[in-house]
Amino acid sequence: MCKPLVLFALISAGILVGSPLAYAAKSVVFCSEGSPAGFDTAQYTAATDNDAAEPIYNRLSEFEKGGTAVVPALATRWDISEDGLTYTFHLREGVKFHTTKWFIPTRDFNADDVLFTFNRMLNPEHPFRKAYPTEFPYFSGMSLNKNIASVEKTDPMTVVMTLNSVDAAFIQNLAMSFASILSAEYADQLLTTGKPGNINQQPIGTGPYVFVRYQKDSSIRYVANKAYWDPSQVKLDTLIFSINVDAATRMQKLRKNECQVSLNPRPADVAGLKADPALRVIEKPGFNLGYIAYNVQHPPLDQLPVRQALDMAVNKDAILKAVYQGAGQKAVNAMPPTQWSYDDSLVDAPYNPEKAKELLKAAGVKEGTEITLWAMPVQRPYNPNAKLMAQMLQSDWGKIGLKVEIVSYEWGEYIKRTKNGEHDITLIGWTGDNGDPDNWLGTLYSCDAIGGNNYSMWCDKTYDTLIKNAKTITDRAQRTVLYKQAQQLLKQKIPITPIAHSTVNQPLSTKVQGFQVSPFGRNAFSGVSVDD
Repeated sequence: MCKPLVLFALISAGILVGSPLAYAAKSVVFCSEGSPAGFDTAQYTAATDNDAAEPIYNRLSEFEKGGTAVVPALATRWDISEDGLTYTFHLREGVKFHTTKWFIPTRDFNADDVLFTFNRMLNPEHPFRKAYPTEFPYFSGMSLNKNIASVEKTDPMTVVMTLNSVDAAFIQNLAMSFASILSAEYADQLLTTGKPGNINQQPIGTGPYVFVRYQKDSSIRYVANKAYWDPSQVKLDTLIFSINVDAATRMQKLRKNECQVSLNPRPADVAGLKADPALRVIEKPGFNLGYIAYNVQHPPLDQLPVRQALDMAVNKDAILKAVYQGAGQKAVNAMPPTQWSYDDSLVDAPYNPEKAKELLKAAGVKEGTEITLWAMPVQRPYNPNAKLMAQMLQSDWGKIGLKVEIVSYEWGEYIKRTKNGEHDITLIGWTGDNGDPDNWLGTLYSCDAIGGNNYSMWCDKTYDTLIKNAKTITDRAQRTVLYKQAQQLLKQKIPITPIAHSTVNQPLSTKVQGFQVSPFGRNAFSGVSVDD
């Protein structure tokens, strides 16, 4: 058998990729549920993409493992001006970017990398952005493109960000995946060689693991970053993502020790996984929401009475029983009840198919009208079986006279097309990213989020004013008043039908140590080890 250092070198060179030896001791295989669209995190919002990029990158601030508190990372500390508009970041010394077959850095991380990362998103005329045009859904969806006035350096290890208005969640936002710090030197190399798109397919970061190879629908392979600035977080020689869309396949591989960590088991499989002595299942309340999004730009869904009819024709109790099988809580609001500022006074319209028929008739919707319902091709904690849910909704809405066609695509294509607004109705969901209400009410339902995570394509100026004003206030009680008003308006206008908040069950081998379930639904392997 190869010695560990030899094995590491061979895997780094790509010689053993795909061979059994790639699964040697001090390796963890993660059975993931889908293929990422790429590794340039600023472009993406889906958990599949963020999980795949997580080993590669760091951010200025990061969330503590398993928690919601923000801790220093590439910035060792930050100072905030008295008016709340200026943030001064003091950067960490001696951080190395990854050395790979396609890039060898000549310097350590510094302020230029922070400026490149944020100015590319901020400035439409940025040279790299013009060479590699792309959208930044989180950055624009949270209005950071409008609120960040400037990003400047005062010396090689100090960056100053100036805002146009107070953003109470700014540091939390910077801990999210989209704000991962990229190498300005690597970007210059890609511009010089005419290959700027490689920033998305051959990523370079400062994170605990170095990207080696990605084979779509098969696997992603990483090796340990031996020069990582926090060696205590690098305890594996190799990390492999084994991509398996089917939940049953993932659980079968977990039982056979072909992977040591998996995710999103079917509710019916949880009891058996808990009974397996070689496995353990971490169970936590989900900070999530599974919901139906109505594209309000598509007739007849542009009419409120039509959305009211669809909403009251959904048999939520039946869906909870069949789809979530005891691992879901009925949702009535646009965010989970564990999120501060949640309005617990909201109630659903009663389930009433007969009244729904009357509303459709009054709105001029003829019996047999065709609509498309898009069903996710992957399992998520917030929706463990989208296909079954779609079939049940097809039946529910068929009873009120609609002809529903179920549509699906590969996950990356599904997300791209829904962001483009090609759907009539889509099944989608969200797991909170930073613990702030704006991550729900702004990121998912604001005007700025159309083309990003606002799959309803809904824009209400009154609603937008409420949530934007709330972001500029630091007092939580005052923010809560505004957010509750926004929730009331959202409930009245029905751009979505909330379905469920689910329990998260994370199965893994008992040999895996240090793995923690993130409240934000991320699967991170910093500090994770495996027993021999």
